[in-house]
Amino acid sequence: MNKDYLNEAFKNAKIAYDLGEVPIGAVIVKNGEIISEAYNKKESMNCCTAHAEILAITEASKKLNNWRFENCDIYVTLDPCPMCASAIKQARIKNVYSALSNSDSNNKNIINEIFKSDSVNPSVNFVSDLDSTKSQIILNKFFQKQRNS
Repeated sequence: MNKDYLNEAFKNAKIAYDLGEVPIGAVIVKNGEIISEAYNKKESMNCCTAHAEILAITEASKKLNNWRFENCDIYVTLDPCPMCASAIKQARIKNVYSALSNSDSNNKNIINEIFKSDSVNPSVNFVSDLDSTKSQIILNKFFQKQRNS
């Protein structure tokens, strides 16, 4: 786990925040190099799948010219949802490093199940709550601003 990559994910979350998107950022790293980064764009793209993780995976696939991300890690500012967790597993990302657990207590159980190995894909190592305070602050600030608008 490299804190610099998590900070880069937070830079993307800040961009999302400034654009009125839920402030979640993601960074994919391979061999110590950032190969893609993204932030939520659900509102601007008017698309329910435009989560930071999905967009980062799409960009990385283009860059690597491959859908298999062996030896890649993803850094996110909030635990992935089940959709994103499934995409992460399908991409064969090795490690997920998350700043904050999702407030939905069932989410962690669901994604832990998704990240287990199965007959097709290897397991995904998942570490959460690496910078809870920083993530909670930007999310709380965003939703407070939304309520006051």
